[in-house]
Amino acid sequence: MQWWQSLYQAAAWDWISDIVILMGLGAVVWAIWRVLMGRLKALAERTQTRWDDVLWPAIDTPFSLLIWGWPAFHALEIFLDNTAGHLNLSWVSVIRELLVVFLLIWFLLRVVNSGEQLLFDEGRRDHTTINAIGNVLRALAVCIGVITLLQSLGVSVSGLLTVGGVGGLIVGLAAKDLLSNFFGGVMIYFDRPFKVGDWVRSPDRNIEGTVEKIGIRMTVVRTFDLRPLYVPNSVFSNVVVENPSRMLNRRIYETIGLRYQDADKISTVIDDVYAMLEAHADIETRQTLIVNFNSFGPHSLDFFIYTFTKTVNWQRYHQVKQDVLLKVIEIIHQHGADIALPTRTLHMDPNMLEQGAAAMRPPPDAQAR
Repeated sequence: MQWWQSLYQAAAWDWISDIVILMGLGAVVWAIWRVLMGRLKALAERTQTRWDDVLWPAIDTPFSLLIWGWPAFHALEIFLDNTAGHLNLSWVSVIRELLVVFLLIWFLLRVVNSGEQLLFDEGRRDHTTINAIGNVLRALAVCIGVITLLQSLGVSVSGLLTVGGVGGLIVGLAAKDLLSNFFGGVMIYFDRPFKVGDWVRSPDRNIEGTVEKIGIRMTVVRTFDLRPLYVPNSVFSNVVVENPSRMLNRRIYETIGLRYQDADKISTVIDDVYAMLEAHADIETRQTLIVNFNSFGPHSLDFFIYTFTKTVNWQRYHQVKQDVLLKVIEIIHQHGADIALPTRTLHMDPNMLEQGAAAMRPPPDAQAR
């Protein structure tokens, strides 16, 4: 009987020692990982690229949990196997696999979130595109995780995809407009005809304002009288969209008329206006600049100004345009000329004037009285 107790005690010590050794190895691996991670983070801070600053912090916590979680579940399996051997312990292996899948998804999501924030900070792309790409990558990571999870649980993924394909066809037919708006949003994200904050307008539809939000189903445009306009994304696939926010310059195109009696001064006025525009600090002289006599108007000699401002800001543009027009008036007055006003000249027949005056005079006998 004594040999049986000795054997039992030895066996008991064996599985307890296995657990202790397993957790001890986990602690050693974790300590090595902490030292290695510290070195990698220090090395990443010295490099010029910032993407390694995204990768190492993202992998740190999930991998640390994996270092402790994997031996912990093995230890739990050993413990239950030696204390409750009649139990089915396959669920422990499933949970262990689920832990790996969960940590993998968590790692991918952390990488996407950190990369998204890095792009925001660098400002290389607009926030709308970054958010769209981030959402797609997050959805992809979750889908991969769910498929891996189902395979771990023994679910047939191929059969599920077949059923999902038939169901997707039915849902697609029932929600055609919804899908049209969704893919319209996808095209906005990737074609980037506009982004949040842009001023857009459509000649085909009564749409004009500032883009506030680009959603999956609709885009919110704030009109200039501050009304919110909710536009389904599918609309932008079928209309022409103009984006004035992406103009390089703004145009000044004005026609100015001088009086006909100032015909001898129009040439010098045009030369001085051209020189003024060339010297103006806010006029883009590398673009087309034209000041020319244009036409004989009904009551004026017309010349036109065609030039571009350096600014594209709407408010600043009107300030520059005002300054240009005021200087044009000043130049015209300096030459003793003036801007023509709509006038009408009436030519009267002298004989008709005399007859009219005679008709208005009283008869001679009335004068005698």
